[in-house]
Amino acid sequence: MSTPKTLGNVCDVLVVGSGAAGMMAAVSAARAGASVLLVERMEHGGRKLRITGKGRCNLTNDCTLEELLPNVPTNPRFLYAALRRFSPADTMAFFEAEGVPLKTERGRRVFPVSDRAEDIVDALVGACRQSGVRTVRGRVTSLISANGSVCGVKTEDGASFASRAVILATGGRSYPRTGSTGDGYALCASVGHTVTPILPSLVPIVSHDRTCARLQGLSLRNVSLTVKGQNGKAVYTDFGEMMFTHFGLTGPMVLSASAHIPDIAPGRYRAVIDLKPALDEKQLDARILSDFSQARNKDFINALDALLPQKLIPIIVERSGIPERQKVNAVTKEQRAALLRAIKCFEIPLDGFRPIDEAIVTKGGVNVKEITPSTMASKLCRGLYVAGELLDVDAYTGGYNLQIAFATGVLAGESAAYETQIKEGIQI
Repeated sequence: MSTPKTLGNVCDVLVVGSGAAGMMAAVSAARAGASVLLVERMEHGGRKLRITGKGRCNLTNDCTLEELLPNVPTNPRFLYAALRRFSPADTMAFFEAEGVPLKTERGRRVFPVSDRAEDIVDALVGACRQSGVRTVRGRVTSLISANGSVCGVKTEDGASFASRAVILATGGRSYPRTGSTGDGYALCASVGHTVTPILPSLVPIVSHDRTCARLQGLSLRNVSLTVKGQNGKAVYTDFGEMMFTHFGLTGPMVLSASAHIPDIAPGRYRAVIDLKPALDEKQLDARILSDFSQARNKDFINALDALLPQKLIPIIVERSGIPERQKVNAVTKEQRAALLRAIKCFEIPLDGFRPIDEAIVTKGGVNVKEITPSTMASKLCRGLYVAGELLDVDAYTGGYNLQIAFATGVLAGESAAYETQIKEGIQI
């Protein structure tokens, strides 16, 4: 990656940020005939992509447009044109054409067969190179504009780059160590764009309940999680994996749940965990009776080893209200009912989210009312386009957020290339 002080010739399209949206925008613009410069502040691009999906990269979801949009809680209709132009099927075809075999797992989540996010990054980098995209390193600190039209950028080391169009794809504020520090919000605001409040999404949840600290490190598989509000209404429910930490809860289900809680505050929500969702209460009672029959002379606390993880047993005993040294053969039907409730309705109060630095996705961003949905072009500054996580759109887990990044990147890249050709008087 070169670091020149100036660029001798004007490029058609300048892309800021080489993440999922940025590289896809650069490739799309170049393939549409534009000369493209990609400016990236980090030494290597795609750093956030490299760590997504625990390094496996859930790059999209094998679903239709109609199935995808309900998984976008924020401004889904804005994305209709972008997702029609570049659908999940198009994403899969793109990467397979770039030599990355794909597979589909539970929930129609799509991953590289290799389980290596690096393969997705390498495919995008290779596509940029083969398309003639030039990449330079630099942190863009300001847009150059004249007469209401963007005409280039400046970087913090004093370099200036001229272009006929600029695509901002700098990412949100989650995972700042990957270079996603929110620079794009200030750049957009500098030309009049409104930035909605920036909040974490797909983020671990804080609970001040001492139970979490006591269970720190305990992972639960095949459990059911329901998040309920003060009125008892469920805002989220799922089946899968989660983990207790010193600060509260994390894991796939918990991250997903966070996207469904827009106004978290102490006392507003609680997590209800069913530790044995495969068994209804009658079946679970039968299971407990069977275990008790083989341990009738044991103390109650020593009769749950086959039913629960060891770390969880003391807390379940406390919540059941059954004396831990009571003999199993003396446990009553009413006490068993209390034990059932403790197992099927294991409640944890929720108090807030972890910092945005720990979030997978940023909620909030550039107001989409100020962006043309059919092109990703700014309505306030000619020649400026916005793509990816900078926009005020976010989705649930399952590959949807990366699909949005790819789709908006493609649409911005093609639209910017088209505009530059129009400026040159080329009829297409």
